[in-house]
Amino acid sequence: MKHTPLILTIDFGTQSVRTSLFDQTGQCLASEKEEYDPPYFSSKPGYAEQSPDYYYQCLCHCTKRLSEKNVELLPGVVGITMTCFRDTAVLLDKDCNIVRPAILWLDQRYAHNKRKLPWHSRFLFSFVHMTETVNMNMRRTMANWYQENEPESWEKADKYVAISTYFLYRLTGQLIDTPSDYTGHYPLNYRKQQFYKKPETNLKGQIFGIRKDQLCELRPAGSKLGEISLKAAEETGLPSGLAVYAAGSDKSCETLGSGVCDSSLASLSYGTACSLETITKKYIEPYPFLPCYPSVQNGYFNLDLQVYRGYWTINWFLKEFGAMNINDMVIEIVDPEEYDKRLSEIAPGSDGLMLQPYWGSQLEKPCVKGSIIGFSDSTTKFHVYKALVEGIAYELRMGMERFEKKLHRKFDAIRIAGGGSKSDAVCQVTADVFGKPVVRVQTNETSSLGAAIAGFLAVGVYHDTKTAVENMVHVSQTFYPDKEKHAIYDELFYGVYTKLYKRLRKTYKFLFNWTLKDRGE
Repeated sequence: MKHTPLILTIDFGTQSVRTSLFDQTGQCLASEKEEYDPPYFSSKPGYAEQSPDYYYQCLCHCTKRLSEKNVELLPGVVGITMTCFRDTAVLLDKDCNIVRPAILWLDQRYAHNKRKLPWHSRFLFSFVHMTETVNMNMRRTMANWYQENEPESWEKADKYVAISTYFLYRLTGQLIDTPSDYTGHYPLNYRKQQFYKKPETNLKGQIFGIRKDQLCELRPAGSKLGEISLKAAEETGLPSGLAVYAAGSDKSCETLGSGVCDSSLASLSYGTACSLETITKKYIEPYPFLPCYPSVQNGYFNLDLQVYRGYWTINWFLKEFGAMNINDMVIEIVDPEEYDKRLSEIAPGSDGLMLQPYWGSQLEKPCVKGSIIGFSDSTTKFHVYKALVEGIAYELRMGMERFEKKLHRKFDAIRIAGGGSKSDAVCQVTADVFGKPVVRVQTNETSSLGAAIAGFLAVGVYHDTKTAVENMVHVSQTFYPDKEKHAIYDELFYGVYTKLYKRLRKTYKFLFNWTLKDRGE
């Protein structure tokens, strides 16, 4: 009996893991989801850790349910792809056992930078005015934090790998991954999409304090990484011998799953971290020393800008000031109906309230603090809510305009995904701020869909990305900008928002360093 070819996708998010079966039209035929409980634990304020084995156990619960409920579909599975959240490393000993829980990407601890770079490196970084950015990169690299604060853990670390690599190891028995999964604080030559040959002495590679022998093997997107091992088959309920193909990071898969396969479109993700991405064949750095990341589309790159505590701030606001009963601080779905209703009732610009969403550091703005200005006696909690939505959109619009300048072209439209995109009101505000059509596709799970597209390309069902996207990504709704509201946002964007960071930079830096000093960091 001939079966329709299917790709099984594994999608590790910050709050849950999902496994799905997709056909070649982009239809999700079956899906199982396992919520993390808890998503992470915190031994100190701002810390976020979790055992990678716990995540893997959650995956096993998902895949067993999927297999048991869809016995008739499994024979059609021609391959597995996986996508995963970024910038979270795992320490492994010589037997590939976990040394300690993983420090997640949203953790807010910092190294002290006790390890100094050679004087000539410091001179070169100073010469190009990148000392502050390099120092923050070092402080945010957990390999440096381990060496300062847990030397005993670092001593045991035979391997320092992305958490995606560990999951692939559990599935295949191989410490192999793809460059797209090494977006973050690793000694990766992004232009060449491979690790530096001698990261210990390379000008950029030495920032991260990671030895070459601690890293894994990298293979291009679409490569076969291995097969489901007998042990993994027993643990997951998946057939042993099933091929696992390289896909890429969550944001890269989300971009592809939104239907962005060239630089005519941009992808906007409203999740725990918010991001703006597009795909380019040419390596282009959006900011000096801010790399262009390897794409899930082999041989391509993702221009990427992130607001690290993006729609996390929505949950923060609703919990702390909105009288909403929210226990978890990691967002997945934005659906506060009363607040969304008020988004369309409050005029553009929130009656003069302006917010900069710097609740977390950014590579191009390393020493920042969030700010809200323009309060008056008429300000309500609904104004603050709308200012949050507008502020995130303003910051991402700055990224969009920088991308357009670098690419020498305007984007035709914005594809939108992530929990925040489920709100029609949020999508409309975004269209009005950006002044471009904002488009949703047939599923909100665009990261899983992107991984499925990568899988069908890997097994040869489709031979080029454009054809795969045309067949698998389908527009469901388009939000067009209101010209009058966009004109108001233009006035506020250019007249206020784009000038705020430059004027407040020294204040931000003082408060940022003062806060770290107060925390003993």
